Amino acid sequence: MSGHFVHPFDNDDFISGNGTIALELLEDLPNLKAVVASVGGGGLLSGIGSVLRKLRPDALLYAAEPETAAPLALSLAEGQASVFPNWQASFVDGAGGKSVLPTMWPLLSDLVTESIVVSLEEIVAAMRDIAQQAHIIAEGAAACAVAAALTDKVGNGPIVAIISGGNIDLEAFAKLVKT
Repeated sequence: MSGHFVHPFDNDDFISGNGTIALELLEDLPNLKAVVASVGGGGLLSGIGSVLRKLRPDALLYAAEPETAAPLALSLAEGQASVFPNWQASFVDGAGGKSVLPTMWPLLSDLVTESIVVSLEEIVAAMRDIAQQAHIIAEGAAACAVAAALTDKVGNGPIVAIISGGNIDLEAFAKLVKT
């Protein structure tokens, strides 16, 4: 038995597939001003950003990272793929990371307008809001994008925050969002 490994973000086909998200967004919101998505490895942002750059070059693309793992914000500030020195594990395990891969840096640095770093408290509040208002269970990484979209850094809409995952244990979710 043989198989073929497909990298979860550093893969041209995977990135191209993520670009279809931007095609759908532009079909529904042709006057889109900005998209916010959490960043783990960068494949989601790169795909969306590549299509936005081509079809709607004035639209802005924001990354969202938790304060405990924000290598893209650091990399953008330093002008090179960097290692985040104060990385800490958290419930936002699908976003952020310890570093930006050098192979992803050219795309991310070219496409991302800014990386918005949000607190864990802001992410929990976004998880709660998403559940209460949209009846969607969003994992920390997915809610990270909503938390970033709610900051004053994004501007006025139409703005889309990508809620890209619900991979969280319901018991853990309930403990986080209880009021």
